[in-house]
Amino acid sequence: MSETNSKITPVIEINDISVEFDGFKALSDVNTKIMPNKVHFFIGPNGAGKTTLLDIICGKTKPSNGKIIYHGGIDVGLRQYTNMDLTKMREADIVNEGIGRKFQAPSVFTSLTVWENMEISLKGQKNVISSLLFRISEKQKKRIEMILDFISLTEKKDEKAASLSHGQKQWLEIGMLLVQEPAVVLLDEPVAGMGKAETEKTGEIIKKIAKQYAVVVVEHDMEFVKAVADTVTVMHEGKILTEGSAAQVLADEKVKAVYLGRGKFHKSGVA
Repeated sequence: MSETNSKITPVIEINDISVEFDGFKALSDVNTKIMPNKVHFFIGPNGAGKTTLLDIICGKTKPSNGKIIYHGGIDVGLRQYTNMDLTKMREADIVNEGIGRKFQAPSVFTSLTVWENMEISLKGQKNVISSLLFRISEKQKKRIEMILDFISLTEKKDEKAASLSHGQKQWLEIGMLLVQEPAVVLLDEPVAGMGKAETEKTGEIIKKIAKQYAVVVVEHDMEFVKAVADTVTVMHEGKILTEGSAAQVLADEKVKAVYLGRGKFHKSGVA
């Protein structure tokens, strides 16, 4: 880590995280930091522990050992500085404190319009019915408009989400996270199933998000990683193999050995 980065408070500190499932150690003594206004990728072969780590950050899975300290709102201006241990918190409380996650498959409401999907994502809305009956404020309306422009869906706002392309549905779900004003955005394989143009657009969106928030991405597409990442953590068999810039880690002999040994290190990504 550079001297400059060492003086910046991380948004999330992952300390000695381990987790076991029926005797299988999915993660073993994982330590890393998520910095504000950076795009941090976790890469590695299937079964390396990437998604499990995201599950622990968002409270879906509890670790066997270790802490994840969350300094909420760093450089965002939405919250006070905090020192919360996410491993002690419920999943819903973690969301309320500003950690939003998008899974690989888009989970938008296809029978609703793009605008309605954004409305129901506003904080405090308990369900679809209450959200649609609730009259949003002018401030909330302007925020939705701003985010729709940000994700290039303004012209689609009155169309049913079912009519969107796969990539546009992914962008809509990212927008549904952003409308909740998160401090950290977790993205699980955001470009899976996309063509080149949509992948490039998604990369642009993610880099713009990082100007305000911390972004954590699990991804297999190495070209995408190289184009977008500020920091890359390579995981293998539940442990961190190495960490650094995309150029540094992809040139690392240990990384090449892991991928080449499995026959899965390709220009387009990891199979």
